Formats: sequence, structure tokens, C-alpha cells
Amino acid sequence: MKTIKGPALFLAQFMSDKVPFNNLKDICKWAASLGYIGVQIPSWDNRCIDLQKAAESKSYADEISGIVSEAGLQITELTSHLQGQLVASHAAYDIEFDVFAPQALRGNPKGRAEWATQQLLYAAKASKNLGLKAHATFSGALLWHTTYPWPQRKPNSVQEGFKELAKRWLPILDAFDELGVDLCYEIHPGEDLHDGITFERFLAATGNHRRVNILYDPSHFVLQQLNYLEYLDIYKDYIKMFHAKDAEFNPSGRSGVYGGYQDWVDRPGRFRSLGDGQVDFKSIFSKLTQYDYPGWAVVEWECCIKHPEDGAKEGVDFIKKHIIRVAERAFDDFAG
Repeated sequence: MKTIKGPALFLAQFMSDKVPFNNLKDICKWAASLGYIGVQIPSWDNRCIDLQKAAESKSYADEISGIVSEAGLQITELTSHLQGQLVASHAAYDIEFDVFAPQALRGNPKGRAEWATQQLLYAAKASKNLGLKAHATFSGALLWHTTYPWPQRKPNSVQEGFKELAKRWLPILDAFDELGVDLCYEIHPGEDLHDGITFERFLAATGNHRRVNILYDPSHFVLQQLNYLEYLDIYKDYIKMFHAKDAEFNPSGRSGVYGGYQDWVDRPGRFRSLGDGQVDFKSIFSKLTQYDYPGWAVVEWECCIKHPEDGAKEGVDFIKKHIIRVAERAFDDFAG
């Protein structure tokens, strides 16, 4: 068994135009001062990293690593959630997701998808240059609008949708494979890969591509009312990344899983800071340790109530408390 690495912090929700959150050097110093030993870097945020430059220049990648290392931290992974979303986006979401693309490509779905694909290819090379073994992204959504279908789906539409999704991702997956980097899809509502069945459909559509893996975040399963502990038992061999994020689900006679179009604070299902929700992290850390999870416990702060800086501070001790230092010998060796 392996001892899970951590605590680490996903920087995306903390980046801003305010010091110390407006550049990689200062935000890393801030994270280290809280007790974090790793950071996960959003590849779309130029205040953190120039993704294309990191892909094309090993010396620049070394500079990025040096900045992080100087603060006493390690880079856990890069992420490309926003770009991954645009690899496969249904026309129903053109307006909402247009803001993820460069200004010149807005209103141009084909150009957006080509740009997003190139971004993922850069992410593979940048990860390699940074010495990373895994990368996080979203699958995008060609079918999400049919999740609760009315009218009925057209015959074979699901099969065709996953066939097209795989077609778009296979060249990217092959590029990651050539560079020895796993691609971890965050299983997330709003994506075509949002539970176990959809992950299996995609895996099959890619011919069981060995770089198709999972970023496990139990908060998204609480909101779906999916058994997030059994999920670990089933998909343990594919889970290569872990976002530690809490959530709660409190349905009422007025609203349930779909949330009634309400703001986050009023929804029955809502994200909370670590320790403030309903997720059984003690069991999650036990199962991940039992199953030799090879990676980091990365705090992702998303809370509709608590201030992010307080969530980040509390997250350090929470992760430290839950990481299990594995035994080096069996408990009954004394009887030998």
C-alpha cells in the first residue's frame, strides 16, 4: 500500500488580480505558508503558466518548476477543464461556453474545437516537460442536454454520441500515450462523462484506451445521489487523481436533484468546504489507501457559504488528519 501524498491545493478558484493571488510565485508562497506541499495548476490561466510555451520550451517549463520548488512545493498536475469542455460542445451551449475560447474564436464552434484540441496537445507536452504523470480535464458534452430526455432520444443517438466523443478525443489520448501521461477525466454533471456508466461507454468507444482515467471528486456524486464509496470499489484501477471537495444534499418537498434553477446557496445539493458537508472522507481515504491510489489529495475549494481563504486554511489540517500513513509490517507479526 502507498501513503497518499498531500495536502495539495487546486489554484484555479484562488487566482485573481489581487496580490498574492495574481501570479504563480506569490500564490505558491501563500499556499506554502498555510502548510500545503503541492499545487495543481490551471493551464488556462496565464497568471500561472503559458501553456504553449511550457509545451515548446523545456527551459521555460523548468522555470515554472523552479518557481514552485522555491516556495517549497511540488506541482501535482496541470488541468485543462475549460479547454476540454470545448473539445466536444453541443450547439445548445454555444453562448455559455464561448467565453472559454479566445476572443477571436467566439461565435466559431469549429474554430473553438480545433483550438481546444491543440490546447490539449500542448498540455500533454507541457506535462511531460514538467515531469508530470497525469493531467486533468473535462470530456465536454455532446449528449448532456438529453440526460432527462423529452422528447425521447432518437434511436442510437447515445451510441453515435459516444462514437463522436471518442473520435474527437482519440488523437489527444494517443498524444498523451506517446508521452507517458495519463489523461484523467473529472466525472462531473454537465459532462458526457458524469457517472460510472458514461465512463464505461466512453472507455469502450475508445477501444479501452489505456490513457483513459478518472479524476475522482465525491462531491459531484453526492449531488447525483450516487454511491461514491462503491464507485471506488468498481473503478479503483482508473482513479489516478483525487479532488477532496465536500458537499451536502438536503432534498425538500419543493426541490431535489435538479435544484429548481436556484442559486447555489438555495439548492438542496450544494458544495461545501472540507468538513462542512456530508462526504465520508474517512472511508474514502481508507479505500484509496487500501487500493494503492498513487497520487495526491488535492483540496478544491468550492463553497457557497465560507470564504475561500478560510476554506484553504482549514483544508490543510483536514487532509493531514485523513491521510493514512501505511503500516510497514503486519499487526500480528509479533506472534511469529
